[in-house]
Amino acid sequence: MSSYFTDLAQQYIDGEWRPGTGSWDIIDFNPYDDEKLASITIATVGEVDAAYRAAERAQKQWAATNPYARRSVFEKALRLVEEREEEISEAIVAELGGTRLKAAFELHLAKEFLREAVHLALRPEGRIIPSPVDGKENRVYRVPVGVVGVISPFNFPFLLSLKSVAPALALGNGVVLKPHQNTPVVGGTLVAKLFEDAGLPGGLLNVVVTDIAEIGDAFLEHPVPKVISFTGSDAVGRHVATVCAAHFKRSVLELGGNSALVVLDDADVDYAVDAAVFSRFVHQGQVCMAANRVLVDRAVADEFTEKFVAKVKTLKAGDPSDPSTVIGPVINSSQADALAGVVEQALAEGATALVRGTTTDNLVTPSVLTGLPADSALLKQEVFGPVAFLVPFDGEEEAVRLVNDTPYGLSGAVHTGDVERGVRFARQIDTGMFHVNDGTVHDEPIVPFGGEKHSGIGRLNGDTMLDAFTTQKWISVQHGRSAFPF
Repeated sequence: MSSYFTDLAQQYIDGEWRPGTGSWDIIDFNPYDDEKLASITIATVGEVDAAYRAAERAQKQWAATNPYARRSVFEKALRLVEEREEEISEAIVAELGGTRLKAAFELHLAKEFLREAVHLALRPEGRIIPSPVDGKENRVYRVPVGVVGVISPFNFPFLLSLKSVAPALALGNGVVLKPHQNTPVVGGTLVAKLFEDAGLPGGLLNVVVTDIAEIGDAFLEHPVPKVISFTGSDAVGRHVATVCAAHFKRSVLELGGNSALVVLDDADVDYAVDAAVFSRFVHQGQVCMAANRVLVDRAVADEFTEKFVAKVKTLKAGDPSDPSTVIGPVINSSQADALAGVVEQALAEGATALVRGTTTDNLVTPSVLTGLPADSALLKQEVFGPVAFLVPFDGEEEAVRLVNDTPYGLSGAVHTGDVERGVRFARQIDTGMFHVNDGTVHDEPIVPFGGEKHSGIGRLNGDTMLDAFTTQKWISVQHGRSAFPF
């Protein structure tokens, strides 16, 4: 594992590994024990330009390459992930404090998305559309956009980088990837190494490890990329969308959430408890789809609360490299401090702590809070960590109102003994995704993934990748001669 952090602590531009030329270094730390994993000199505006220009040069020939030949790169990349699974898992544990369980979950999904990328290379189809003009043939071609800029987050960096990078490449584009500063290797240079070893031609995929303090909006404003795919917070997403719009670029935004898991009066309580605990505490709650709020019908609230609290108390927190650990560290000290502040604010507003977590360095243990005032801002915002809010309700109508009472609309779940009742409930929720009798955290390679309201714009996965990373071009052919009015 350590060789990843020494060998890949560089920029990857135009098929070459090179140091950045910025004036300072990003230090890559293990969030659990603060071990220094790597030091990477940041990329400058000039290197961002070099990366985009390299992608632009390489893209034309790549787009003209037979898609069956392009497909072989993704088949090889998939085999390499399978062969290197243990080393990649170790890197996930070390760089982002992911537990063994979380690393396995992320790698499973990454392989599924690479399998889909293999097929995606062959997915674009043209059309011939009728014309009201005699002798005219309307051809509509599906073509790559050219170059895509990808900005990935720290929570599932390997998966969420691959999720945009692989489809964009499969569809004939070049890519420049900027990983999060806390996960520059797993979310960035490790992905570059994977595709380099899989035989991707140099220049098509570039990775710049940098910071907006150095480059400002240069990554977004650069004239080469036609699409920016961003995964992160809604605050940053709003800025990305604004800059892209000002420069006539398309943005695909996968943003935060404030999902609710709802337990109706006819639910299987034991099963709902299991789903809720996973949905809130997987990867320390650092998941955009996590169940921030657990809404429970008063008819089953006492039973559910007792069992939920009991299960949360069994979750082992500690070293993420220990296979029995369920709760590892959050990504950095600012996140840990913010979560402690959330709990303090909730208690100051009158909430009751059924479980009161502790904070030791970056290790934040679970808190379960109830009795938060209905108008509390905490119930409407995203809480990115192991803090659960239990909210009782009286009947479905109130539950629907509470679930929708947030600026976000990403995911959610409802538990009920009647599946069709659950579907009727789900259809009333203003959200991009909703699950009946399951958890809130799901992603599948061919199902449209994305949110409503402040949770994003656009969709990824399956055929929606065509909308994200290709465009349509109309070419008409006039057989015979047109008549012109003058």
